[in-house]
Amino acid sequence: MTHADTPNPNRYFVPHNAPWPIVGSIGMTALLAGAAMSMNGTAAGKISMLAGFAIIVVMLFGWFGQVVKESVNGYYNSQVDTSFRMGMIWFIFSEVMFFAAFFGALFYARVFMVPWLGGEGHGVMTNALLWQGFDPVWPTNGPAAVGGGFDTVPAFGVPLVNTLILLTSGLTVTMAHWALKVGQRRSLVLWLAATVALGFFFVYLQAEEYIHAYQELGLTLGSGIYGSTFFMLTGFHGMHVTLGAIMLTVIMFRAAKGHFTADNHFGFEGVAWYWHFVDVVWLGLFVFVYVV
Repeated sequence: MTHADTPNPNRYFVPHNAPWPIVGSIGMTALLAGAAMSMNGTAAGKISMLAGFAIIVVMLFGWFGQVVKESVNGYYNSQVDTSFRMGMIWFIFSEVMFFAAFFGALFYARVFMVPWLGGEGHGVMTNALLWQGFDPVWPTNGPAAVGGGFDTVPAFGVPLVNTLILLTSGLTVTMAHWALKVGQRRSLVLWLAATVALGFFFVYLQAEEYIHAYQELGLTLGSGIYGSTFFMLTGFHGMHVTLGAIMLTVIMFRAAKGHFTADNHFGFEGVAWYWHFVDVVWLGLFVFVYVV
């Protein structure tokens, strides 16, 4: 079946001659090769990285644009919809495992590593021979005081505001879903616009928090185990919020163009699932990184 064929709801649509996978592979190869060359001081590294990034952007626009056209033209049936849903479920599961690894690193450092360095359990000899006098209190940059002294970001300042922002954005995207189901196109677009605004406002506040941490609190990515886990967890989450807000922006423009119906809107649902996942991860971050 090709793009020129008449849509058949009884056949599983398989696109032919799609160039985007190989285009994406070329872009990723150029990007990674450029990164490797840059780290080794090769002048062409930056050019290769920029070219690779540009190719990936073109691939994303082209591939997703093609999928949107296929969906709007009615090529996808219930089998394809099920495939999309399964793919999104497995993608979100992989993201859960991604963050679980970083939460696991935080748990291991706080519950096992730091107490051992302080002389508890299996760390008696390590403490006696190497780190006598080390106080195993979290947060810490370790017995060697890697990165120097620092202060932590108060939980009930910007982090609390960002928690309220994300919780509110979860409500607004749910309201947008409700508006779509009852056929209120204008409300759908407005609720999506509110969600997008809240998402980017969250990112802005987190950027301000990072600037404050680096310039005034002395807390950096190099501040030992606390600094590395803090910025890895919050930084990757911020990247996910940024990607989610960009995806919601695309969905908002598609909704404004009349895409999606009450019975056919997985493109919206997939992004909404992702956004709720981002909300839940932040709640874990707020509790275990900022509060506890």
